[in-house]
Amino acid sequence: MDVYSTGGSKVRTFSGVAQAGIESKLSFKVPGTVKNVYVEVGDQIQKGELLAELDATDYQLQVQQAEASLTQARAQARNAQANFERIRTLYESNNVSKSNYDAARSAKESAQAAVRAAEKQLELAKQQLSYTRLTAPIAGAIAMVNVEENENVVAGQPVVLLTAGSDIEVKLTVPEVLISRMKEGKEVTVTFDALPSQEFPAAVTEVGVTATGTGTAYPVTVRLRKKDEAIRPGMAANVTYRFESSDERERFMVPSHAVMEDRKGRFVYVVKPIPDEPGLGIIQRRPVTIGELTADGIEIFEGLSDGDMVVTAGVSRITEGQKVRI
Repeated sequence: MDVYSTGGSKVRTFSGVAQAGIESKLSFKVPGTVKNVYVEVGDQIQKGELLAELDATDYQLQVQQAEASLTQARAQARNAQANFERIRTLYESNNVSKSNYDAARSAKESAQAAVRAAEKQLELAKQQLSYTRLTAPIAGAIAMVNVEENENVVAGQPVVLLTAGSDIEVKLTVPEVLISRMKEGKEVTVTFDALPSQEFPAAVTEVGVTATGTGTAYPVTVRLRKKDEAIRPGMAANVTYRFESSDERERFMVPSHAVMEDRKGRFVYVVKPIPDEPGLGIIQRRPVTIGELTADGIEIFEGLSDGDMVVTAGVSRITEGQKVRI
């Protein structure tokens, strides 16, 4: 194979998944049994629209009980207030003791505190009841529905995936050895398995600072420059990123099996054409300095020049000085 310098940059391709610019996983804040689901995948919905609701019977009962408790607490508070006013009048005319006055005042204050507690309990019960209705926080499209009617759910269980915004992003993970070289704003190219003949320009918008659960890779987000209706959230994507190297030496890429090693060091075989014998070349041993092993091959920093013909097949069966056809 003929080799040419790749300069001081390296190209890497990472796998990712497309998603809408805004994704919201919606869930109920309380547990219960799903009574109704009002949306299907693909539905366009408006902010505040009802998406699903739980059977609210138990929560309605809790509200009724809280209302009854508040009514009782208020009645007791009125009685305690009236009794306090009566005792205070008697106390001011020296007809009851200080201890009786203090007891009446304490009873009044306790009754008032009970009213405040009952009001908070009613407020909480009403809030819990409101949580049985799942509404859209923003306008968008339904990308996924994860529950069915009559299904029991727990608080926080994803029920609906809502997507919004015209931007398409691709989420990917980058190994820890490369994450420090990922730069926000860097131009990249994205392809999709479902759209093999198309390339989409994009840019890095987020570089994660916390490793994923495995602890060996970091999340990165890239955003496509333009929206394309053919791209759907969930599509498999490939992101091509060109890393700029701090080492600006010329480098060549050859298959790793083309590099041999003996007591004198690492080397490759190159074929030099024989001027007087057209179609024939002679094998030469070329000592090399290698760099990093990549998915594209192994880097050669020294020992090769542009246009060198490196032997990549049958390298174990040839020797220096041997003539071969080219």
